[in-house]
Amino acid sequence: MIMQFITRESCLILAVTPANTDLANSDALKVAKEVDPQGLRTIGVITKLDLMDEGTDARDILENKLLPLRRGYIGVVNRSQKDIDGRKDIRAAMAAERKFFLSHPSYRHMAERMGTPHLQKTLNQQLTNHIRDTLPGLRSKLQSQLLSLEKEVEEYKNFRPDDPTRKTKALLQMVQQFGVDFEKRIEGSGDQVDTAELSGGARINRIFHERFPFELLIKFHAIKNVHGVRTGLFTPDLAFEAIVKKQIIKLKEPCLKCIDLVIQELINTFRQCTNKLGSYPRLREETERIVTNYVREREGKTKDQVLLLIDIELSYINTNHEDFIGFAKLTQIIILLLCYSNNTDNGVQSQRNIVNKKRAIPNQVIRKGWLTLHISIMKGGSKEYWFVLSAESLSWYKDEEEKEKKYMLPLDNLKLRDVEKGFMSTKHIFAIFNTEQRNVYKDLRQIELACNTQEDMDSWKASFLRAGVYPEKDQAAPADTFSMDPQLERQVETIRNLVDSYIGIVNKTIRDLMPKTIMHLMINSAKDFIHSELLAYLYSSGDQNSLMEESADQAQRRDEMLRMYHAIKEALGIIGDISTSTVSTPVPPPVNDTWIPETSPTPQHRPPISAPPPSRPPAVRGPTPGPPLLNPTPSFAAPPIPSRPGQDPFSAPPQIPSRPGRIPPGIPSRRPPGAPNRPTIIRPAEPSLLD
Repeated sequence: MIMQFITRESCLILAVTPANTDLANSDALKVAKEVDPQGLRTIGVITKLDLMDEGTDARDILENKLLPLRRGYIGVVNRSQKDIDGRKDIRAAMAAERKFFLSHPSYRHMAERMGTPHLQKTLNQQLTNHIRDTLPGLRSKLQSQLLSLEKEVEEYKNFRPDDPTRKTKALLQMVQQFGVDFEKRIEGSGDQVDTAELSGGARINRIFHERFPFELLIKFHAIKNVHGVRTGLFTPDLAFEAIVKKQIIKLKEPCLKCIDLVIQELINTFRQCTNKLGSYPRLREETERIVTNYVREREGKTKDQVLLLIDIELSYINTNHEDFIGFAKLTQIIILLLCYSNNTDNGVQSQRNIVNKKRAIPNQVIRKGWLTLHISIMKGGSKEYWFVLSAESLSWYKDEEEKEKKYMLPLDNLKLRDVEKGFMSTKHIFAIFNTEQRNVYKDLRQIELACNTQEDMDSWKASFLRAGVYPEKDQAAPADTFSMDPQLERQVETIRNLVDSYIGIVNKTIRDLMPKTIMHLMINSAKDFIHSELLAYLYSSGDQNSLMEESADQAQRRDEMLRMYHAIKEALGIIGDISTSTVSTPVPPPVNDTWIPETSPTPQHRPPISAPPPSRPPAVRGPTPGPPLLNPTPSFAAPPIPSRPGQDPFSAPPQIPSRPGRIPPGIPSRRPPGAPNRPTIIRPAEPSLLD
């Protein structure tokens, strides 16, 4: 219980010890030294000076010559039990104390530095010094607390209980702040930028430019499985148009899925922005309900508009588009390739390579990021690397500095396939393999790459698609399904490449128009609704008083914060008015206090090691070196017992460490003949005034 107070640096320690006990074994001084080894906070107090044996005193201790402390000792004389029972006045007791010090021959020269009034003065001086030393640090701490509170109190400044228009002001402020926060989260600006994870506009941007293109490419590359078009059933132009329309219709699914993903992110963004409305639960619920209903209304209009774009693409197949390869040009290319090829398969493959080379993109970096490379434990185990995907290769490095390259894998003839998660595994895994059954990395036919989330895996797959590495399910059909008729094969390849070319144009158009349509019909429309119409909807939704009713927790928190804010401001004002030009005393120099033991408190009965008596017998003896006296004095922690001539020789002797070489009565003494044997007179113990 004591330690929890005296361990604080701002606590002064009064080590109180009676004058008729062994000061060297004082428990108070032992504990004080543990928490204040430098002695800067410890003041020694010696009580019961009037109960010492006649002819003994504590002069050397009070002068800080014997058993010194850095801040020295102060002697006091308190009321005895008899004085307390007799209701002796405190003023009379202090007068008697002063008379004692002035009349005592050993203390009269330092009477001005003894007594309870001097102890009060000393403590006041130490308190003044402490306040003066800690004021600058305290002022800085309060100022920093004030600055941190001002940001939170700012939102409460308009909420004055005595203001009749408080709720109206609060409603206007909340709605305006909600609109500003939503716009900042969508635009990714201001203090709404989240550095921990993607949110708001960043996630919507990823949907537009990674997730949606990934879904489109999956549908787009499905046309590579078109086979078996027979010339007897369709002419080339009719077959081309039928296949193109079938593929365009398949684009509806990823477009609608994109809208659903954007709506989900919008609703999550709304909920994040309404966190600041937590002070008013009813207002928060109504705001979320109104804006969510509005987004759901815009969802239908946006989907109708996107489906209209698909229908527009279906209504007319523009074969005169400047980016379309055309029948005549493609037929010439295929005929030339077939003339210079040895067989049909090589000719078709050569034609595909030509078309692919024409569409090839430069060797630019497509994506960078951390992935876990899964390898068996026998071959090194799983490890995380920094991967860099370009248009021609996949490289991985030790870290993002890209100085130590581990491997570079060309993308030729590579495919992707999904891998099932293992038991208790939280990673999402996909594999890369070579279609020609060659080793991909060292002696491995495939490598497995792991992502932390499904979203990351889909994003990486979309990046691989951009680099020309497609999923396994998009492989071309087996060669035995091709017709061996060169003319029929040529017509099939013609239609295939025409569809490829035209769907690429449609894909490009949809990728461009989808984000624009969603931004215009949904996101920008939601911004305008919040700024212009949300307040009117809130007013019409119910009673304003119930709408702006604070939660009990929030009201209590606001009151406590405002109270703390004003208290800190008042404290800073008080500190500013304090004059630091107070009279202060310098810190005393260090003293040798090694005499204070650092062990646990001593038992009650421990005889002290005596030392040769000084010129003036001290009140308390400590363990000092020297030969033992002929008449050692035992030390006991029991209450002192008055000593009288002829007392029981088997009774416990009194504990008077200040007596020079005394033994209890009844024990043969080796004192030299003629030495006086003065009796010890001790008054009953009295409680300390400080206690």
